[in-house]
Amino acid sequence: MTLKLDTLEAALKTRFEGRIKSLVRARGELTLVVAAADYEAVARTLHDDATLGFQQLIDLCGVDYASYRNEPWEGPRYAVVVHLLSLVHNWRLRLRTFAPDDDVPAVASVTPIWSGANWFEREAFDMYGIVFEGHVDLRRILTDYGFIGHPLRKDFPVSGHVEMRYDAEQRRVIYQPVTIEPRENVPRVVREDDYGGLH
Repeated sequence: MTLKLDTLEAALKTRFEGRIKSLVRARGELTLVVAAADYEAVARTLHDDATLGFQQLIDLCGVDYASYRNEPWEGPRYAVVVHLLSLVHNWRLRLRTFAPDDDVPAVASVTPIWSGANWFEREAFDMYGIVFEGHVDLRRILTDYGFIGHPLRKDFPVSGHVEMRYDAEQRRVIYQPVTIEPRENVPRVVREDDYGGLH
């Protein structure tokens, strides 16, 4: 396994010299971070170059790094993370890029490279508001068309903005403001010396 990772790491450094923002090796995996401007070209090379051979996209997701690990985050807030597999070489790679604009996060679509990215990119758009430039059918996939906001953003309210219910008089589903009272649940901390009979 170590020799395989050494080979992959050397190949990535050779192919993407000057484009690598970071290449991290941890827990037997490699994570390649590139700028959003280089993301599409790097993805194309990862797919097309026979020495790399990443012809299968396993997963693509959005990430909101606001208050990452309960700490303030320095840098762009939204990232796209892609997990790739090379069946020919039997190795995996995590590719990450950060959207340069937090107000309108946007990166290139990799759907023309891996067609399986289609619904993953739609999900990241729906849940995080990340726009995938060049995607031919970028629309919501998990929430309904009238939904406002992006529910996996860390600043989205837990109770949401609206709730829906069936109205018997109108004989249809209607939207109304949330009727749930916002509250914070604070866990009870037991600080008794002899709690549970332990001395």
